[in-house]
Amino acid sequence: MGKKEREEREQERETFYEKHQKQQFKYKAIGIGVLAGIVAVLVVSSYNFYELSSHVVPQGMPPGAGALGGINTHAGLLTMIYGQQFDYSSPAYQVKSRYIDFEKGDGQTVHIHASNVTMGFLFDSLNIGLTDKCFTFPDKRSFCTDDKYSLKFFINHHQVQDLRNYVAKDNDRILISYGNENATQITSQLAKLDSFTLS
Repeated sequence: MGKKEREEREQERETFYEKHQKQQFKYKAIGIGVLAGIVAVLVVSSYNFYELSSHVVPQGMPPGAGALGGINTHAGLLTMIYGQQFDYSSPAYQVKSRYIDFEKGDGQTVHIHASNVTMGFLFDSLNIGLTDKCFTFPDKRSFCTDDKYSLKFFINHHQVQDLRNYVAKDNDRILISYGNENATQITSQLAKLDSFTLS
């Protein structure tokens, strides 16, 4: 083999090696780009999921609340709209405040973790509007007292005018009822509430 042929072969090898290196670099660059794109999508998706699933309206400590973890009180809550039970067990209503919440997929037991935390703070944390006249879902559908229907509140079978400033005590039973129920139907709702096993 002559010197010229050796040089040509060396040059071919170098050219092949350079092409191979460039091709590998190109594949690595594409792989890194795809991976970066996937990471970016995951970050944006995670952030959006967090924002949508953890809307805690009240920030920080409720006004006048005691130390977090100072108490562990449980109260039963039943909300009936036109005779249908409102479901607080869905993830949209679970653990939205560290001070007062629904937990572990249970939509019947209100857990209170600090003293002097009002029911109004619970509903604010759930992004549910509650006044003495209206119950408003997060999607802005409102159920308000009018000529045909009324919003009623009961604490341990006693009707009260408003619930927002009430601080629940251990084993309280709280009924929110909207509709045109008669006394028998209200008694039935209260019996259902009394049957709750608080967890």
